[in-house]
Amino acid sequence: MNMIDPTLPLMDLHRHLDGSVRLETILDLGLKHNLPLPARDLEGLRPYVQVTEPQPGVMAFIAKFEWMIGVLVDYDAVRRIAYENVEDAKREGIDYIELRFSPWFMSEPHGLDPAGVVEAVADGVESAARDTGVRVNLIGILSRHYGPDIAWKELDALLQHRDRFVALDLAGDEANWPGELFVEHFKRARDAGWRITVHAGEAAGPESVWQAIRELGAERIGHAVRASEDPALLDYMAERGIGIEANLTSNVQTSTVPDYPSHPLKSWLERGILATINSDDPGISAIDLPYEYNVAAPAAGLTPEQIRQAQANAAQIAFMT
Repeated sequence: MNMIDPTLPLMDLHRHLDGSVRLETILDLGLKHNLPLPARDLEGLRPYVQVTEPQPGVMAFIAKFEWMIGVLVDYDAVRRIAYENVEDAKREGIDYIELRFSPWFMSEPHGLDPAGVVEAVADGVESAARDTGVRVNLIGILSRHYGPDIAWKELDALLQHRDRFVALDLAGDEANWPGELFVEHFKRARDAGWRITVHAGEAAGPESVWQAIRELGAERIGHAVRASEDPALLDYMAERGIGIEANLTSNVQTSTVPDYPSHPLKSWLERGILATINSDDPGISAIDLPYEYNVAAPAAGLTPEQIRQAQANAAQIAFMT
Protein backbone atom coordinates (compact mmCIF):
# COMPACT_ATOMS: atom_id res chain seq x y z
CA MET A 1 0.00 0.00 0.00
CA ASN A 2 1.29 3.47 -0.88
CA MET A 3 1.60 5.56 2.29
CA ILE A 4 2.86 8.67 0.48
CA ASP A 5 0.26 11.44 0.37
CA PRO A 6 0.07 12.70 -3.24
CA THR A 7 -1.36 16.04 -2.06
CA LEU A 8 1.87 16.86 -0.18
CA PRO A 9 5.36 17.29 -1.63
CA LEU A 10 7.65 14.29 -1.17
CA MET A 11 10.92 15.45 0.38
CA ASP A 12 14.14 13.80 1.48
CA LEU A 13 16.06 16.02 3.89
CA HIS A 14 18.81 13.58 4.88
CA ARG A 15 20.57 11.84 2.02
CA HIS A 16 24.31 11.49 1.58
CA LEU A 17 25.25 12.07 -2.04
CA ASP A 18 28.36 9.92 -1.62
CA GLY A 19 26.25 7.11 -0.11
CA SER A 20 23.91 7.13 -3.10
CA VAL A 21 26.18 5.95 -5.89
CA ARG A 22 24.65 3.43 -8.30
CA LEU A 23 26.17 -0.04 -8.21
CA GLU A 24 26.27 0.05 -12.04
CA THR A 25 28.25 3.30 -11.91
CA ILE A 26 30.77 1.87 -9.45
CA LEU A 27 31.30 -1.09 -11.76
CA ASP A 28 31.47 1.08 -14.88
CA LEU A 29 33.98 3.58 -13.44
CA GLY A 30 35.98 0.81 -11.79
CA LEU A 31 36.40 -1.13 -15.04
CA LYS A 32 36.97 2.02 -17.12
CA HIS A 33 39.80 3.20 -14.87
CA ASN A 34 41.16 -0.28 -14.17
CA LEU A 35 40.64 0.02 -10.40
CA PRO A 36 41.24 -3.02 -8.11
CA LEU A 37 37.52 -3.72 -7.61
CA PRO A 38 36.73 -6.67 -5.30
CA ALA A 39 34.52 -8.10 -8.07
CA ARG A 40 33.97 -7.44 -11.76
CA ASP A 41 30.23 -7.98 -12.00
CA LEU A 42 27.21 -6.43 -10.25
CA GLU A 43 26.23 -9.39 -8.06
CA GLY A 44 29.83 -10.01 -7.02
CA LEU A 45 30.26 -6.35 -6.13
CA ARG A 46 26.98 -5.99 -4.21
CA PRO A 47 28.08 -7.42 -0.80
CA TYR A 48 31.10 -5.07 -0.74
CA VAL A 49 28.94 -1.99 -1.25
CA GLN A 50 25.51 -2.76 0.18
CA VAL A 51 24.55 -3.78 3.69
CA THR A 52 23.08 -7.27 3.75
CA GLU A 53 22.85 -7.66 7.53
CA PRO A 54 23.10 -5.29 10.54
CA GLN A 55 26.60 -3.91 11.16
CA PRO A 56 28.15 -3.68 14.66
CA GLY A 57 28.04 0.13 14.61
CA VAL A 58 28.12 3.34 12.63
CA MET A 59 31.79 3.12 11.61
CA ALA A 60 31.35 -0.43 10.26
CA PHE A 61 28.50 0.94 8.15
CA ILE A 62 30.69 3.85 6.98
CA ALA A 63 33.30 1.30 5.83
CA LYS A 64 30.82 0.39 3.06
CA PHE A 65 31.60 3.78 1.50
CA GLU A 66 35.00 2.47 0.38
CA TRP A 67 33.97 1.83 -3.22
CA MET A 68 31.31 4.56 -3.32
CA ILE A 69 34.13 7.12 -3.10
CA GLY A 70 36.87 4.79 -4.38
CA VAL A 71 35.70 5.29 -7.98
CA LEU A 72 35.87 9.11 -7.79
CA VAL A 73 39.07 9.22 -9.83
CA ASP A 74 38.44 12.67 -11.37
CA TYR A 75 36.00 15.57 -11.40
CA ASP A 76 34.00 14.05 -14.28
CA ALA A 77 33.26 11.03 -12.08
CA VAL A 78 32.19 13.37 -9.27
CA ARG A 79 29.91 15.32 -11.62
CA ARG A 80 28.41 12.09 -12.91
CA ILE A 81 27.46 10.69 -9.51
CA ALA A 82 26.03 14.07 -8.49
CA TYR A 83 23.90 14.19 -11.64
CA GLU A 84 22.71 10.59 -11.15
CA ASN A 85 21.70 11.36 -7.54
CA VAL A 86 19.13 13.84 -8.82
CA GLU A 87 17.96 11.48 -11.59
CA ASP A 88 17.40 8.81 -8.94
CA ALA A 89 15.44 11.25 -6.76
CA LYS A 90 13.21 12.02 -9.76
CA ARG A 91 12.62 8.30 -10.32
CA GLU A 92 11.56 7.92 -6.67
CA GLY A 93 8.94 10.64 -7.11
CA ILE A 94 10.81 13.13 -4.91
CA ASP A 95 9.84 16.79 -5.40
CA TYR A 96 12.54 18.35 -3.22
CA ILE A 97 15.78 16.89 -1.90
CA GLU A 98 18.66 18.09 0.23
CA LEU A 99 21.86 16.30 -0.72
CA ARG A 100 24.80 16.42 1.65
CA PHE A 101 28.43 15.45 1.20
CA SER A 102 31.89 15.77 2.72
CA PRO A 103 34.33 17.12 0.11
CA TRP A 104 37.38 15.96 2.06
CA PHE A 105 36.00 12.41 2.30
CA MET A 106 35.22 12.34 -1.44
CA SER A 107 38.55 13.87 -2.47
CA GLU A 108 40.75 11.60 -0.38
CA PRO A 109 40.97 8.28 -2.34
CA HIS A 110 42.45 9.86 -5.48
CA GLY A 111 43.97 13.05 -4.06
CA LEU A 112 41.50 15.45 -5.64
CA ASP A 113 41.24 19.08 -4.54
CA PRO A 114 38.30 19.36 -2.09
CA ALA A 115 37.26 22.72 -3.60
CA GLY A 116 37.27 21.06 -7.03
CA VAL A 117 35.02 18.30 -5.67
CA VAL A 118 32.64 20.95 -4.32
CA GLU A 119 32.47 22.66 -7.70
CA ALA A 120 31.96 19.38 -9.59
CA VAL A 121 29.15 18.28 -7.25
CA ALA A 122 27.40 21.63 -7.51
CA ASP A 123 27.71 21.64 -11.32
CA GLY A 124 26.33 18.10 -11.62
CA VAL A 125 23.45 18.73 -9.25
CA GLU A 126 22.45 22.05 -10.80
CA SER A 127 22.53 20.61 -14.30
CA ALA A 128 20.38 17.61 -13.24
CA ALA A 129 17.92 19.86 -11.38
CA ARG A 130 17.39 21.82 -14.61
CA ASP A 131 16.91 18.62 -16.62
CA THR A 132 14.59 16.81 -14.18
CA GLY A 133 12.64 19.59 -12.48
CA VAL A 134 13.56 18.26 -9.03
CA ARG A 135 14.32 21.04 -6.53
CA VAL A 136 17.70 20.44 -4.90
CA ASN A 137 19.62 22.17 -2.13
CA LEU A 138 23.13 21.23 -1.03
CA ILE A 139 24.41 20.75 2.52
CA GLY A 140 28.14 20.67 3.22
CA ILE A 141 29.53 18.16 5.72
CA LEU A 142 32.52 18.44 8.01
CA SER A 143 33.73 14.88 8.68
CA ARG A 144 34.60 14.96 12.38
CA HIS A 145 36.98 11.99 12.38
CA TYR A 146 39.60 13.95 10.40
CA GLY A 147 39.83 16.32 13.38
CA PRO A 148 39.35 20.09 13.74
CA ASP A 149 42.38 21.14 11.67
CA ILE A 150 41.25 19.31 8.54
CA ALA A 151 37.71 20.55 9.25
CA TRP A 152 38.95 24.13 8.75
CA LYS A 153 40.33 23.14 5.33
CA GLU A 154 37.09 21.37 4.49
CA LEU A 155 35.07 24.39 5.57
CA ASP A 156 37.27 26.65 3.41
CA ALA A 157 36.61 24.44 0.38
CA LEU A 158 32.87 24.69 0.99
CA LEU A 159 32.93 28.45 1.62
CA GLN A 160 34.63 28.99 -1.75
CA HIS A 161 31.17 28.14 -3.14
CA ARG A 162 29.09 29.42 -0.23
CA ASP A 163 26.16 30.58 -2.41
CA ARG A 164 25.62 27.04 -3.70
CA PHE A 165 24.90 25.68 -0.19
CA VAL A 166 22.08 26.21 2.28
CA ALA A 167 23.54 24.53 5.38
CA LEU A 168 26.44 22.87 7.17
CA ASP A 169 26.40 19.47 8.87
CA LEU A 170 28.78 17.52 11.11
CA ALA A 171 29.03 13.76 10.46
CA GLY A 172 31.34 10.80 11.03
CA ASP A 173 32.68 9.26 14.23
CA GLU A 174 30.45 10.91 16.85
CA ALA A 175 31.59 8.66 19.70
CA ASN A 176 35.25 9.69 19.47
CA TRP A 177 35.07 13.22 18.03
CA PRO A 178 32.57 15.30 20.07
CA GLY A 179 30.94 18.45 18.75
CA GLU A 180 32.85 20.60 21.27
CA LEU A 181 35.83 20.45 18.90
CA PHE A 182 33.93 22.22 16.12
CA VAL A 183 32.21 25.17 17.83
CA GLU A 184 34.24 27.83 15.98
CA HIS A 185 33.74 26.12 12.62
CA PHE A 186 29.98 26.27 13.03
CA LYS A 187 30.05 29.87 14.20
CA ARG A 188 31.83 30.75 10.97
CA ALA A 189 29.22 28.81 8.97
CA ARG A 190 26.36 30.63 10.70
CA ASP A 191 28.10 33.96 10.09
CA ALA A 192 28.21 33.01 6.38
CA GLY A 193 24.42 32.73 6.44
CA TRP A 194 24.14 28.96 6.44
CA ARG A 195 21.54 26.94 8.35
CA ILE A 196 22.77 24.15 10.66
CA THR A 197 21.95 20.46 10.93
CA VAL A 198 24.10 18.01 12.93
CA HIS A 199 24.40 14.23 13.14
CA ALA A 200 23.93 13.62 16.88
CA GLY A 201 22.45 11.08 19.25
CA GLU A 202 23.37 8.19 16.97
CA ALA A 203 26.65 6.88 18.45
CA ALA A 204 26.64 9.18 21.52
CA GLY A 205 23.98 10.06 24.08
CA PRO A 206 21.58 12.97 24.59
CA GLU A 207 24.42 15.23 25.76
CA SER A 208 25.65 15.18 22.14
CA VAL A 209 22.25 16.46 20.95
CA TRP A 210 22.17 19.19 23.62
CA GLN A 211 25.66 20.28 22.55
CA ALA A 212 24.68 20.38 18.86
CA ILE A 213 21.70 22.62 19.65
CA ARG A 214 23.31 24.91 22.23
CA GLU A 215 26.86 25.26 20.93
CA LEU A 216 26.70 24.50 17.20
CA GLY A 217 23.34 26.16 16.58
CA ALA A 218 21.60 23.08 15.16
CA GLU A 219 18.05 23.73 13.93
CA ARG A 220 17.71 20.07 12.96
CA ILE A 221 19.28 16.85 14.21
CA GLY A 222 20.18 13.89 12.04
CA HIS A 223 19.25 10.54 13.66
CA ALA A 224 18.77 11.78 17.27
CA VAL A 225 17.83 8.24 18.38
CA ARG A 226 19.37 8.57 21.83
CA ALA A 227 17.65 11.89 22.49
CA SER A 228 14.83 9.67 23.77
CA GLU A 229 16.94 8.92 26.86
CA ASP A 230 16.28 12.50 28.04
CA PRO A 231 12.58 13.51 28.17
CA ALA A 232 13.55 17.12 28.97
CA LEU A 233 15.50 17.23 25.70
CA LEU A 234 12.50 15.91 23.76
CA ASP A 235 10.27 18.55 25.37
CA TYR A 236 12.80 21.23 24.46
CA MET A 237 12.95 20.05 20.84
CA ALA A 238 9.16 19.97 20.57
CA GLU A 239 8.82 23.47 22.07
CA ARG A 240 11.56 25.02 19.94
CA GLY A 241 10.56 23.32 16.69
CA ILE A 242 13.92 21.58 16.33
CA GLY A 243 13.38 18.97 13.64
CA ILE A 244 14.60 15.40 13.49
CA GLU A 245 15.79 13.76 10.28
CA ALA A 246 14.92 10.14 11.04
CA ASN A 247 16.49 7.31 9.04
CA LEU A 248 14.70 4.08 9.91
CA THR A 249 16.50 1.44 7.85
CA SER A 250 19.99 2.81 8.37
CA ASN A 251 19.41 2.94 12.16
CA VAL A 252 18.59 -0.77 12.10
CA GLN A 253 21.56 -1.52 9.84
CA THR A 254 24.02 0.35 12.10
CA SER A 255 22.56 -1.40 15.20
CA THR A 256 21.61 2.03 16.60
CA VAL A 257 18.23 0.34 17.20
CA PRO A 258 17.74 -3.45 17.27
CA ASP A 259 14.76 -3.47 14.88
CA TYR A 260 12.07 -1.26 13.33
CA PRO A 261 9.54 -1.58 16.19
CA SER A 262 12.21 -0.31 18.64
CA HIS A 263 12.70 2.94 16.70
CA PRO A 264 11.57 6.09 18.60
CA LEU A 265 10.12 7.87 15.53
CA LYS A 266 6.53 7.01 16.49
CA SER A 267 7.01 8.35 20.03
CA TRP A 268 8.57 11.57 18.68
CA LEU A 269 5.55 12.20 16.45
CA GLU A 270 3.24 11.52 19.40
CA ARG A 271 5.12 14.23 21.35
CA GLY A 272 4.63 16.75 18.57
CA ILE A 273 8.28 16.80 17.50
CA LEU A 274 8.88 17.80 13.88
CA ALA A 275 10.29 14.41 12.90
CA THR A 276 10.63 13.36 9.27
CA ILE A 277 11.29 10.21 7.19
CA ASN A 278 14.50 10.12 5.13
CA SER A 279 16.75 7.66 3.28
CA ASP A 280 20.31 8.41 4.56
CA ASP A 281 22.47 6.27 2.21
CA PRO A 282 20.20 4.49 -0.29
CA GLY A 283 23.13 3.05 -2.25
CA ILE A 284 24.49 1.32 0.86
CA SER A 285 21.17 0.43 2.50
CA ALA A 286 19.69 -0.84 -0.81
CA ILE A 287 16.45 1.10 -0.22
CA ASP A 288 14.79 4.24 -1.55
CA LEU A 289 12.51 6.87 0.00
CA PRO A 290 9.24 5.11 -1.00
CA TYR A 291 10.54 1.98 0.80
CA GLU A 292 11.03 4.01 3.98
CA TYR A 293 7.44 5.29 3.75
CA ASN A 294 5.75 2.07 2.64
CA VAL A 295 7.75 -0.64 4.41
CA ALA A 296 9.99 0.77 7.15
CA ALA A 297 7.55 3.30 8.66
CA PRO A 298 4.65 0.81 9.07
CA ALA A 299 7.16 -1.71 10.49
CA ALA A 300 8.18 0.97 13.02
CA GLY A 301 4.54 1.13 14.15
CA LEU A 302 3.55 4.39 12.47
CA THR A 303 -0.12 4.84 11.56
CA PRO A 304 -1.02 6.26 8.12
CA GLU A 305 -1.82 9.56 9.89
CA GLN A 306 1.61 9.64 11.54
CA ILE A 307 3.33 8.87 8.23
CA ARG A 308 1.43 11.76 6.65
CA GLN A 309 2.43 14.00 9.56
CA ALA A 310 6.10 13.12 9.02
CA GLN A 311 5.70 13.97 5.33
CA ALA A 312 4.09 17.32 6.24
CA ASN A 313 6.81 18.02 8.83
CA ALA A 314 9.47 17.82 6.11
CA ALA A 315 7.96 20.84 4.33
CA GLN A 316 8.06 22.73 7.63
CA ILE A 317 11.71 22.09 8.49
CA ALA A 318 13.23 22.03 4.96
CA PHE A 319 16.05 24.52 4.39
CA MET A 320 14.17 26.36 1.66
CA THR A 321 14.16 30.11 1.15
